[in-house]
Amino acid sequence: MRFLIVFLIGALFGTGIALSGMANPAKVLNFFDLAGSFDPSLAFVMAGALSVAAPGYALLFRIRQKPLFDQSFRLPGASAIDARLIGGSAIFGIGWGIAGFCPGASIPALGLGHTSAAIFVAALLLGILIARRLARADFFADLARSG
Repeated sequence: MRFLIVFLIGALFGTGIALSGMANPAKVLNFFDLAGSFDPSLAFVMAGALSVAAPGYALLFRIRQKPLFDQSFRLPGASAIDARLIGGSAIFGIGWGIAGFCPGASIPALGLGHTSAAIFVAALLLGILIARRLARADFFADLARSG
């Protein structure tokens, strides 16, 4: 039952991403092109998502002690704005601005047949592997201490 619900939630997410245009790299890049062919429609998509998610999470945490399929909610524990967060955010934003895909939208884009999404997902997976190896080698901790 758990896998069926997870599949349905993923299908709903992917459908929403595809219908909103967030799986279309040209639409996303036009959103970032403030001096050229700016398309503000994705701001409405993001505002709509936040207007549903924020009260939804607030309500969920009030009425449930734990999720349906896990022992506890898994919320981030760190709240510090540090070099690792800023660096990761910058890499995310630069990648999104160059490729027109964010990680969440790249998976539904694969299903839509975008070949550029396959290249993006391959680069994403490679980046994850590199970051994990660097983290195991304490590269980020050494970088933070020297900075």
